[in-house]
Amino acid sequence: MPEFPPRNPPRDGRSAVSDSRTPLSAMAPKKPRCLPSLLLPLLTLLLPQADTRSFVVDRDHDRFLLDGVPFRYVSGSLHYFRVPRVLWADRLFKMRMSGLNTVQFYVPWNYHEPEPGVYNFHGSRDLIAFLNEAAIANLLVILRPGPYICAEWEMGGLPAWLLRKPKIHLRTSDPDFLAAVDSWFKVLLPKIYPWLYHNGGNIISIQVENEYGSYRACDFSYMRHLAGLFRALLGDKILLFTTDGPEGLKCGSLQGLYTTVDFGPGLLSKADNMTKIFARLRKYEPHGPLVNSEYYTGWLDYWGQNHSTRSIPSVTKGLEKMLKLGASVNMYMFHGGTNFGYWNGADEKGRFLPITTSYDYDAPISEAGDPTPKLFALRDVISKFQEIPLGPLPPPSPKMMLGPLTLHLDGDLLDFLNFLCPQGPIHSILPMTFEAVKQDHGFMLYRTFLSYTVSKPTRFWVPNNRVHDRAYVMVDGVFHGVLERNMKHKLFVMGQVGAKLDVLLESMGRLSFGSNSSDFKGLLEPPVLGQTVLTEWLMFPLKVDKLVKWWFPLQLLKKSRPQNPSGPTFYSTTFPILGSSGDTFLYLPGWTKGQVWINGFNLGRYWTKRGPQQTLYVPRPLLYPRGALNKITLLELENAPPQPQIQFLDRPILNSTLHRTYIYSLTADVQSTPEPMELSGH
Repeated sequence: MPEFPPRNPPRDGRSAVSDSRTPLSAMAPKKPRCLPSLLLPLLTLLLPQADTRSFVVDRDHDRFLLDGVPFRYVSGSLHYFRVPRVLWADRLFKMRMSGLNTVQFYVPWNYHEPEPGVYNFHGSRDLIAFLNEAAIANLLVILRPGPYICAEWEMGGLPAWLLRKPKIHLRTSDPDFLAAVDSWFKVLLPKIYPWLYHNGGNIISIQVENEYGSYRACDFSYMRHLAGLFRALLGDKILLFTTDGPEGLKCGSLQGLYTTVDFGPGLLSKADNMTKIFARLRKYEPHGPLVNSEYYTGWLDYWGQNHSTRSIPSVTKGLEKMLKLGASVNMYMFHGGTNFGYWNGADEKGRFLPITTSYDYDAPISEAGDPTPKLFALRDVISKFQEIPLGPLPPPSPKMMLGPLTLHLDGDLLDFLNFLCPQGPIHSILPMTFEAVKQDHGFMLYRTFLSYTVSKPTRFWVPNNRVHDRAYVMVDGVFHGVLERNMKHKLFVMGQVGAKLDVLLESMGRLSFGSNSSDFKGLLEPPVLGQTVLTEWLMFPLKVDKLVKWWFPLQLLKKSRPQNPSGPTFYSTTFPILGSSGDTFLYLPGWTKGQVWINGFNLGRYWTKRGPQQTLYVPRPLLYPRGALNKITLLELENAPPQPQIQFLDRPILNSTLHRTYIYSLTADVQSTPEPMELSGH
C-alpha cells in the first residue's frame, strides 16, 4: 500500500481508542523499566514468566491449553495491508470489544520484498507495529506467513519478480522457488520469533502455507521443506498448523502440523453438514480441538458480478453451532478493508475474474470501520460462551459529502510519455511481458509502426487469449477500442504506412486462487493485423504513480487539449474541505474505467460501467482539513462523461452492476451465470 501523505498535525495512531484499554503487557516484549531494587523480587513473583507461558494441544481432552488452562479462541481476520496504519488501533479495538480474543492475519511476501533482497517493514508495512497494536488491544495472534496466502491479493502474496524466471514452478520443490522462499523466511521469521507466545509475545500459532490441498501440485516434499524451515527458525514450542477446505485435506495436511478445516455458512445448508465436515477432519486429526480457521462472514466481489452478502441468521446460526461443539473459530473476514493501488488479486474459475477494489466482504465491521448489525448479532452469540469486554463499541465514524466537483482535462496519457518512462523504451522484435522488463504492476505501453497502408477496417487481435489483461488500442493517438482477456471483443483499425500503433496494457491483478499458474502480464503473443503478425515493438514501462505524485504538481507540461477526448486520459482538480472532515466515498457517475489518486495516494481502480462497486472508500486521514487544497487525479482509460464531474458521498454504493452482459466466456456468446462460490479459497 502506498503511504498516506504526511498530515499537519500528525495523528497519533492510538489516541482515539487506546486510552480506554488496559494493555496486556506480557503480550508485548519490552525492555524492563528501572525499579527500586527492593520491589524487583516481588515483581518477579507477580508477573507471568516467559518460560511458564504455553499454548498447546491437549489431545486427551480435545482442547487447547493456554498456560495450562483450557482455552478456546474466537478469532477474526483483519489484514494490516488493507487498512491504513493510522486506523489499525481503531479496527483492533472494535474487534476486541466485539468479544474476540484473537486476531488472525496473513503476511504478504510481495508487500515486504518488492525486489529480491530489498525489504520494507516501514510505515503501513511495519509488521511489528501491528503486532504491538494487537497486544495493546489484548488480542492474541494467529499468524499466516505463507509463503502463498491467497487472500484475494495480487499473486496470492507471491512476488511478481519470481516470474522473471519464466519456467519457475510456484509452490513446489522447484529449487528456484525454494531458494527464494528460504531467503525470505530467514528474514521474516527471526523478526517474529520474540513475539511467539512462549517468548512473551502474543503469537499462539502459525500456519504453514495456505490451503495447499486446493493446489494442483500436491508436493509433500515442498510441505515437509516448509515445516522443517519453520521449525529450524522458530523452534519446536510454537504450534504449527494447516488449513484446507473439506476437499483439500488430503494434499493440504502433513504429519507434525496440526490440521484444521475451513468452511462457511454456504456449506451448512443441510443440518448434518457440519457434522460431516468435522468427521472428515477427524480422519486427518483424530484428537485435539475442532478448528474452523476460516468461517466466512461474507464473500469477495468480482468486477461484473453482484455484490456478495451472507445473511445474519445464516452466519450466527453456524457460529453458535460450532461454539456449542467446543470448536475454536476464526471468522474470515471480521473487517475486510480495501485493495488500494494495484494490490487486488484475481480468480480463474472458467474465466479470468479480477477482484474489486473494495474488500468490504459484507464483514461485521464495514470497509469504513463501522460496526454493522452483523457484528452485534455475532457479539450476542459470543456472549453466550465467554465474557465480552465491558463498554460500548465506538459509534460509526463521521462521514462527509462534497461536490459535485468538475475535473479538468490534463492531457492524453501519450502526451506525458517522456515523464512516464524517462529512461526511454525497450526494443524487441516480439513484445515482451511485464515480468521480462521488471514491471510488476500497473501499465505498459507497446508501440509499433504500420509497415504498409491499411486502407479499410481490418481486424486487430491477439491469438490464444494472450492479452493479459486489458489492451487499449490507439492509432496515431486516436482511441479505437479495447481487447480483454477472456472476452470476444472485435476491434478493427485503419492507418497509413508509418502510422503509430499504440497498445496500452493494464494488469488487472495476478491470479490469487484457482489454477494459480504463473500469471504473466502484457502481450504474451504478438498481435495480428488481418493476417499479418506485427513485429518490431517498443515497450515503455510506465511509472504512473511517480508522475501523479511528483511531476504533475510541477505542471511540467501544457498540451493542446482535444475537444472530445477518449482513450487513456488524465483529469484532475483541487478542492478544499471548509467544514469538518470525515470518511467519504468517491462516486464517479458516467465515468468508464480507470485509476484514482488523492493527494498522490493511489486509491485504487474504479470500473463504474461494469460494477458492482460504484464508490471508492476515502479514509479521512487521507484528506487535508481546514481549507488546505486536496488534489484528485483520474486516469480514465476509455471514455469520460460529457460533464467530467465526481462527488463524495456519505455512504458507499457496492451493489450496482450496470452492465452484467460484459461477462462472456471465450466459447459462448450468451451471458454467463455467476456460479455460487461457497468453498474455501483464501
